[in-house]
Amino acid sequence: MRSEGLSKWNILLTPSGIEPTTFRLVFSTFNCIKNVREDALKYTCNIHIYKGGDRSLVSNYRPVSLASVVCKQMEHVLVLYIRQVYDKNDWLYEGQHGFRPGYSCEIQVNTVCQDIADSLDNGDKIDAILVDFSKAFDLVPHGRLLTKIANSGVDSMVVVWIREFLLGRTQRVRVRGQLSAEVRVTSGVPQGSVLGPFLFVDYVNDIWRNMESTIRIFADDCVIYRKNYK
Repeated sequence: MRSEGLSKWNILLTPSGIEPTTFRLVFSTFNCIKNVREDALKYTCNIHIYKGGDRSLVSNYRPVSLASVVCKQMEHVLVLYIRQVYDKNDWLYEGQHGFRPGYSCEIQVNTVCQDIADSLDNGDKIDAILVDFSKAFDLVPHGRLLTKIANSGVDSMVVVWIREFLLGRTQRVRVRGQLSAEVRVTSGVPQGSVLGPFLFVDYVNDIWRNMESTIRIFADDCVIYRKNYK
């Protein structure tokens, strides 16, 4: 089955949660974990993509996880379901432009520029802070993330599946065909996975709370700005 075919599925919601047929399909994957090999679904091999700059610096490479194709098919189903729940409950912060259909980096930039231009036309001054979270995807604490997902309105079994997806993972790093020793992953969401970016967006979803300034986000990059009345 090709992953793009999953985007055409109609995953229905019922008053009690996920539609029964899809429920059985997704959560029968627990049997896959037991009957196939748990480490086949929870093990990833990390390769590093060059971003630019000095090639001798590790910080200039982006880690990408090569995960199980079977696991990615399961993730596609979960993401489609979670998006439906979030859209229904209007859960996601409207200023988040990353990893969401109908949103983009270009829309975020245009929105910020328009807000600033409107203020300048009115003779106002703008204070702004640009923030880039370091190692953002790698440092997400699993416990807090699962608490936020549980409070978002998704089916409790979806929370259980995501917990099993995150906990007990192991990884190796591959460089020039050589593999490092296997280590346990104790935090973060897998980069290169289908579900990982969506989980990160969920974790930072409440970043705007208790803030008087406007904040626009694209994944882990954000700009915070407001009028300066002094």
